[in-house]
Amino acid sequence: QVQLVESGGGLVQAGGSLTLSCAASGRTFSSYAMGWFRQAPGKEREFVAAINRSGLDTYYADSVKGRFTISRDNAKNTVYLQMNSLKPEDTAVYYCAADYRYGGSYYRDLHKYDYWGQGTQVTVSS
Repeated sequence: QVQLVESGGGLVQAGGSLTLSCAASGRTFSSYAMGWFRQAPGKEREFVAAINRSGLDTYYADSVKGRFTISRDNAKNTVYLQMNSLKPEDTAVYYCAADYRYGGSYYRDLHKYDYWGQGTQVTVSS
């Protein structure tokens, strides 16, 4: 069992930056691949970024590649999402998720994640 708590969301102007954090407690954090997903009003939850257990491999949705960076600090039990050059279309609730069973092999598939945080709102104004 692991508990995930996101933070760092807020209101930012287009072109600005935010860094989201997801703090984990419970099972050994390094046992989990981690992902970030987002859900805009009226839309399905979509994959944003993922990182494997060691942090050496990262994956991104095409829509955020080159603008967002996922990283993790296993000593601090935390995964981060650095978001730069934000656009109004990035507005959504952002969720972090933990994958214990698959080690990140199905990182785009939200159904392959075992635990989810409560989400943090990111709003980008134009």
